[in-house]
Amino acid sequence: MVFWAFHLSLRASHLADQTLNGRLYQIVDELVRRGVTLEQARREFEKQFIVASLKSNQGNFCRSAKSLGVHRNTLRNKVSDLGIGAEDYDLTGRRPIRRRNPVT
Repeated sequence: MVFWAFHLSLRASHLADQTLNGRLYQIVDELVRRGVTLEQARREFEKQFIVASLKSNQGNFCRSAKSLGVHRNTLRNKVSDLGIGAEDYDLTGRRPIRRRNPVT
């Protein structure tokens, strides 16, 4: 019985992979037909992937970097290079950073 459940779990995982691969194939096929370069496609994919990670982590760079498998500074550099702004991922309207008042 346990083997059967494990087998069904593997089949469901395999079907999900096939569905993802099928969808990815369709997207890639459309991009190629439209004349999108590999660099353009890579850049857009990377941008959307990073934005999705930042959204799912409420804009937290440390958690996003960990889930993406990169260093926090690498993530910050990629965000800057790709032109990703806080308005792209920060949907919570978090309060601005509090600054200390200068000593007078």
